Amino acid sequence: MSVWDDLVGQETVSAVLGAAARDADALVTAAAADEPLPETSRMTHAWLFTGPPGAGRDQAARAFAAALQCVSPDRALGGAPGCGFCDGCHTALLGTHADVTAVAAVGAEILVKDMRDTVRKSFTAPANGRWQIILVEDAERLNEKSANAVLKAVEEPAPARSGCCAPPPSRTSCRPSAPAAAT
Repeated sequence: MSVWDDLVGQETVSAVLGAAARDADALVTAAAADEPLPETSRMTHAWLFTGPPGAGRDQAARAFAAALQCVSPDRALGGAPGCGFCDGCHTALLGTHADVTAVAAVGAEILVKDMRDTVRKSFTAPANGRWQIILVEDAERLNEKSANAVLKAVEEPAPARSGCCAPPPSRTSCRPSAPAAAT
């Protein structure tokens, strides 16, 4: 089992995100060993998951977050991040990982206070994970003030931070990933 198994019909998205997770793993591993960082990487600091309702945007973002937090010893033997069993994967998938923060709408919109608190947290070092990850669920519910609050974090990220499901105003600063529509 891997974190990608539940992304039914999303083989292309799973492959792109899996490659980025492997590159992210290489970055973290090199930095921890004080080795030179890889010159090229498919990992970027912000990802935008788009698609119609039911396409699996949130599920893909959560799987990607789990792969980024994967601490499986198999990675050292060439295994891909995102085993689905280790503590990092398991807690990220359950929504209880200390370094994976999900922001969702309260009522009709995502409140600016929630985004400001989340942005502040995004500039802290990971507590026990490999990355500080922010998941903005239903980003279309960000009002103008909320979107502006998150824009700085997306455009000027701190090291070892990754945001997923970014708001519409920051689309030019994000790498797109579009799950296919459910058929």
